[in-house]
Amino acid sequence: MPPRPNILLITVHDLGTRLGCYGETSVQTPALDRLAAHGVRFVNHFATAPYCSPSRGGIITGKYPHVNGLMGLVNLGWNLPPSNLTLDQALGHAGYETLLFGHQHEVKDAAQLGFQHLPDRSAGVRCGPVAAQVAEFLARRREERPFYARVGFGEVHRPYESYPADDPARVRVPPHLKDTPGARQDLAMFHGCIRTMDAAVGRILDALGSSGLAENTLVVFTTDHGIAFPRAKATLYDPGIRTTLLLRGPGIRPGQVASELISNVDVFPSLLDAAGAPVPGDLNGRSFWPLLTGRAYPPRDAIFAEKNTQPWDIKRCIRTARYKYIRNFNEGPLLSLPTDIESSLTRRDMGHDHLRPRPPVELYDLSADPNEQTNLAGRPDYTSVEQDLSTQLQRLLEATHDPILRGPIPRPPDEEQIYRRVWAKLGLPLPKEWDADSRG
Repeated sequence: MPPRPNILLITVHDLGTRLGCYGETSVQTPALDRLAAHGVRFVNHFATAPYCSPSRGGIITGKYPHVNGLMGLVNLGWNLPPSNLTLDQALGHAGYETLLFGHQHEVKDAAQLGFQHLPDRSAGVRCGPVAAQVAEFLARRREERPFYARVGFGEVHRPYESYPADDPARVRVPPHLKDTPGARQDLAMFHGCIRTMDAAVGRILDALGSSGLAENTLVVFTTDHGIAFPRAKATLYDPGIRTTLLLRGPGIRPGQVASELISNVDVFPSLLDAAGAPVPGDLNGRSFWPLLTGRAYPPRDAIFAEKNTQPWDIKRCIRTARYKYIRNFNEGPLLSLPTDIESSLTRRDMGHDHLRPRPPVELYDLSADPNEQTNLAGRPDYTSVEQDLSTQLQRLLEATHDPILRGPIPRPPDEEQIYRRVWAKLGLPLPKEWDADSRG
């Protein structure tokens, strides 16, 4: 029987799929491109939420945010309830040595996650020091019991100004953004941050190779949600929830491209499956490990995603291979931008068209309209599609006891005050919903 693999899970912020191996020709990511070439690249992998903490909570519990209870950001008062079994706990129970390097964003205190080892936290979360710490661990490591190491980078979160920028004239502006000087400068700085992160990943992979552990180590690279630009992060459009997922390791044939619909809640059961560990029966995720190892794998018909972090913009969606259905639970602007985007160069130049009212329902034919520009909800020729997806979504919400069905979602007591301080510090006007004059 082959030995159980070590597992090295690398997570980064706000990347979406903006990598060379995903077809982004204007960004340089040689380390991650090599990782993809030597393993499998998932091209239809989706986050369950377009914000950091809820998405990461889904990865480490295998449950949707409204099921595990982490529906908002830790820095806004949320915390993953301790009743959840996390990936590190499950692998620890299965005999793995578990370690956390760098960033996590699911609990206020990393000790609450249950890792057996929390190497020197003074290294911070920047990718350079964290990669150095991981490289040192791998150089010292000898084959004992298998390890699970989660590595978190603060990159590629805004701000980008401290990274060496690319040439704005050479960046590719994605189709969901206006091609403006501000967007180009923003993307050029973003690319510099991505290059820095990629080099740090390369340092870890080189150290893994030098350690002699690579042959029996499953390397997983992913991100929490889409890029921190309008119509991506904080939205349920594909640029907000389609995310990178790369795997390399024992049993995985190099050069694979998996096009099946995958949710990031599937990572939890898949890694337990790869480790030969028991998979809990109460998960929303399902293992895709059979897909990579030649066993029967019934593909998903759809993926689900939700947004709760901005209390004035609550939404749910279901996405099939062809259609996207979004249900908006609040009135407000079409795009409600998070603070890091509101204060960006891209926002400076984009105008105000995104402030037009959001509809209660959005429906997109992704085969004819991959950029989700034409809302088909309410059109007679799409009535049956809309009704079918609405029914599917409603059944899922009921089956998972989504609290949105009972009314407004309860919020942490200090969330609003934290929001107010952040918006005031950035000199931004309060959202209409929290403007005292608009409350009456």
